[in-house]
Amino acid sequence: MSQPAFDFGQNWKEFSENALDASQYAEARQDFAKLMAGIDLQGSTVLDIGFGQGLALLCAARAGARIFGIDINPKCREVFLANSHLLEPGSPPDAKITVGSILDAAPLATAHSWAEQGFDVVHSWGVLHHTGSMWRAIENAISLVRPGGHFVLAIYNRHWSSPGWTQIKRIYVSAPRAVQKLLIWVFVPIIYVAKFAATRRNPLHKERGMNFYYDVIDWIGGYPYEYASRNEIEQFVASKGFVLDNFVACTTPIGCNEFVFKRI
Repeated sequence: MSQPAFDFGQNWKEFSENALDASQYAEARQDFAKLMAGIDLQGSTVLDIGFGQGLALLCAARAGARIFGIDINPKCREVFLANSHLLEPGSPPDAKITVGSILDAAPLATAHSWAEQGFDVVHSWGVLHHTGSMWRAIENAISLVRPGGHFVLAIYNRHWSSPGWTQIKRIYVSAPRAVQKLLIWVFVPIIYVAKFAATRRNPLHKERGMNFYYDVIDWIGGYPYEYASRNEIEQFVASKGFVLDNFVACTTPIGCNEFVFKRI
């Protein structure tokens, strides 16, 4: 029997219903603009792989892009549509969405049909390490970037504790709901203290419009789970014909490193 996977769509649904508001969307737009600094999104095509609650897609649309999305979880499509109406009342952006894994042929073919020459920007923040085959997922995502386009990627950093976290995540996704709730409340204070010690900032103030509590659930439950060092990611993507445009190091040792690559 295969190992169960974390229900990211349900977590995004609960986050969106219970914690998301206009102020978080404004913060998300600011952080998205910083990450995309130097990339002209007006009139561009932006594909978000693993779009989750859809904030990156909405930010791209606000910046003038035509938006497209792939997510394996059908709940994410529902959440994105609901958030579009919540955060952009009166004029929710048009988006082409397909449900499926970036590892599978059908969603890839659909994405290629949307932009035969490739997309101006392919964005995947904190997603491809949850597919069960991270390097193949990165390679498939890369194939969707047009010449001269950008690949925006965030991947968990390799750390000595990473194998231990893998086991915690496996336990979580296999556990009954009562045990999952217990694990959440055990790790909320642990992660709060660890993040404060690493950053000297209040962990309740999150970037990208996120929420500490739902991030903890995402973190301890997020399985499948893989990770890579900065050098591993840079060397792999460079071997596919990209150069690094921007890099933002993770603020905690096991957090996500952010990369912006350009196809040459």
